[in-house]
Amino acid sequence: MAQVWVNGQPDAMISPLDRGLAYGDGLFATMRVNKSEIQFIESHFLRLAQGARRLGFDWQPTSTLRELLLQCAKDNPQSCLKLLLSRGIGGRGYTPPNSSLSINEIVSVHPFPDVYQQWQKEGVSLQSSTVLLARQPRLAGIKHCNRLEQVLVKSVALAVGYDDWLVLDSNGNIIESSMANLFFETDAGIITPKLAYAGVAGMMREQVIYQLLEMKFSVSVTEMNVDILSKVKHIFMTNSLLGVVDVTQVDQQAFNMAPYTSLLRERLDLTL
Repeated sequence: MAQVWVNGQPDAMISPLDRGLAYGDGLFATMRVNKSEIQFIESHFLRLAQGARRLGFDWQPTSTLRELLLQCAKDNPQSCLKLLLSRGIGGRGYTPPNSSLSINEIVSVHPFPDVYQQWQKEGVSLQSSTVLLARQPRLAGIKHCNRLEQVLVKSVALAVGYDDWLVLDSNGNIIESSMANLFFETDAGIITPKLAYAGVAGMMREQVIYQLLEMKFSVSVTEMNVDILSKVKHIFMTNSLLGVVDVTQVDQQAFNMAPYTSLLRERLDLTL
């Protein structure tokens, strides 16, 4: 069972009137604890603060929250930490309250998924999902609390031999996997899907882009149709828990593991 703190209090309860529960009015980050340290914690905080501003409320991590997260990491040296921010209680119906004084901070600790180590070594296979993501530029990129599209994606059983879903938007553009951002290597360099209308712009996606540029790769962000798969040499996916994982198959098309993904993991301290 996960350990949970609400506003710093262990096993406290959330009101049924909380806007995060009622409307998905909030956002969250999932952080990897490695050897009692929270990887890229400041980048997670920055991304949460930026996302909160886009939703219309102000938030910054307090020293009390920092101390709680660091203690959780110390007590759970190889784990997954989740920090969820809800706007709290207030407002008439959908209308949000005028102030940000009721923001709820929910911290939970979870076991680290064992399968991710195997994925780093062997890669994963993706199956195309029939569930398409809606295009909404006001929410695109944010890891907000309304993840019903991902629930619909994951509600369908994968075919035998596949590990995750390849997800497109309603215009047929490649966006992400159900849980991770995607990178594609072509003759023109490495490209990653544009997330201006749908998808989650993950913290690890940003870190990997910076690292690829330091490694002198050409990196571009663009809209891409599934037809691009015929021109792709390598594919890999990223998130804050699994790090960097090669994609060895999409539907019936096979791909070799990229020769540089192990170096990416090494440079960013992501090897499991």
